[in-house]
Amino acid sequence: MDEDEALARLIALAGTSAAGASGAPDAALLRALVEEASELGARRALARLGLADAAARDDVSDLRQLLGAWRDAKKSVWAAVIDWAVRGMLALLVVGLAMKLGLPGLLK
Repeated sequence: MDEDEALARLIALAGTSAAGASGAPDAALLRALVEEASELGARRALARLGLADAAARDDVSDLRQLLGAWRDAKKSVWAAVIDWAVRGMLALLVVGLAMKLGLPGLLK
């Protein structure tokens, strides 16, 4: 029995149960219905995304590693940019101090 058929049977069972004396299906039946519907929905969503095959786990793992590498590279680039900016400002400060103190020989 596939998921569609199981879900259809649970819906039919819930409909006949609701027509009973209490007027509402029991909690276990509702839970089974929700679980089957959510499982079927999740499988359909994964199939639409192309992640329903056996290689999907490896693909997602590779994508996570790639994303982690991209984040590390971005962090390294920003650290390098800040490092160079600080070095440039310190160099300008040293040149400014040398000019202010009248030590043009230090600049040569």
